Amino acid sequence: MSFEFPLPDVGEGLTEADIVSWKVAVGDTVTVNQILVEIETAKSLVELPSPQAGEVGALLVEEGQTIEVGTPIIRFGGSDGGSDNAGASAPAAGETQAATEGGGDAEGGATLVGYGAKAAPSKRRPRKGAGVAAPANPSQAPAAQEAPAPAAAPAAAAAAPAEATAPATASAGKPLAKPPVRKLAKDLGLDLAAIAPTGSRGEVTRDDVKAAASGTGAAATAAAVPSAGATAASAGAGSSGELEERIPFKGVAKMMAKAMVESAFTMPHVTEFLDVDVTETMAFVRRLKSTKFLGEDIKVSPLLLVAKAVAWAVARNPRINSCLEGDEIVVKKYVNLGIAAATPRGLIVPNIKGAHAMGLTDLAQGIQDLTALARSGKTPPADQSGGTITITNVGVFGVDAGTPIINPGEAAILAFGQIRKKPWVVGDEIVPRDITTLSVSADHRVVDGEIISKFLADVGRGLEDPTLLLA
Repeated sequence: MSFEFPLPDVGEGLTEADIVSWKVAVGDTVTVNQILVEIETAKSLVELPSPQAGEVGALLVEEGQTIEVGTPIIRFGGSDGGSDNAGASAPAAGETQAATEGGGDAEGGATLVGYGAKAAPSKRRPRKGAGVAAPANPSQAPAAQEAPAPAAAPAAAAAAPAEATAPATASAGKPLAKPPVRKLAKDLGLDLAAIAPTGSRGEVTRDDVKAAASGTGAAATAAAVPSAGATAASAGAGSSGELEERIPFKGVAKMMAKAMVESAFTMPHVTEFLDVDVTETMAFVRRLKSTKFLGEDIKVSPLLLVAKAVAWAVARNPRINSCLEGDEIVVKKYVNLGIAAATPRGLIVPNIKGAHAMGLTDLAQGIQDLTALARSGKTPPADQSGGTITITNVGVFGVDAGTPIINPGEAAILAFGQIRKKPWVVGDEIVPRDITTLSVSADHRVVDGEIISKFLADVGRGLEDPTLLLA
């Protein structure tokens, strides 16, 4: 008995995900909780464990596909009449059997992956066998045409090359290609319909797309043919793949963009700046590093002291750690400190739960763990929700200051700029000191200028004299 496992909602009401990589293959025997596949949601990479033990009968979706929650992704047990690995292979024998039995189940299961044996996907089987289906329907020809068969044969032979050149324009009007190939063409800015296919079943292959992108081969020739009425400017469009890069706008990047638009056009942002002498903070950081007071494996950086200063300043100005919910301002008496992290998949803001109650050792360990998870791309959704205030460290990029956008659900975000030696007045003398610029953006619906100013001044005070943070 077979069992299909659908893509689950891994948290936060996500509606879709990308299949990144399969960890099992057809025929493998898996155990409960063994990792089946790695997916990318709008927030992070997630590994899905197996809900049961058994043999993998079929992988119903290919790597690179974007599918909705609830779509079957893997089948345990029987393969139901030739539903191969996401349609990766389609033997002629399987096609013949499906045609003989008239069974839409076998046909659909092998063509539209992720939907099991539904009858609706049967439109795609003729596309896969387009090169074979043409001569396989002699019964549709009138009997009177059987006599001039020898004359018709050359015509059929002459039509074969044309059919092999563009079989992708079959019933659905879309070129035949696997999802990863479609993604590659999209990333390179190429139109699949303009690429001559060389696959055994008339499909556009990865090599075809690469040839078109590099300007070589038949694929490039087809892609470079201008349409009727094309202007001189459009004649050079064949090289656009080299001059432009198209990046899929999805996953983490799309989710963050949506959050930033929501924040920027919902909250009236106000930003204040403060230059701070952090010479004593830098000296304290050096002492913590040299003595390894916090532990052998604990990494110490100025961000640790900034995080501690924010938690300390929040305790003195609790209104900054709030949010607006309907007709109420919710002041939170705990600090879930968000740290904005740039990752290869986009910007995420995981947070350290209970940062207000942490000493330097726990806070340093929390930042270290958070950073490692973010770099791996496997920060769970739970770590990205429930934040109360955020720090963004723009100084690591050599930037002095910025006007950061508030994370939705919070009232303020602090930007920490780079630390540089600058001339500074100490007493009656001008001396070189370590200086940084802090900037705070806050939701002016929730906090006014006085609260923002006092909070920012307290963060600066804590960094000027870090002993205050230990009291």
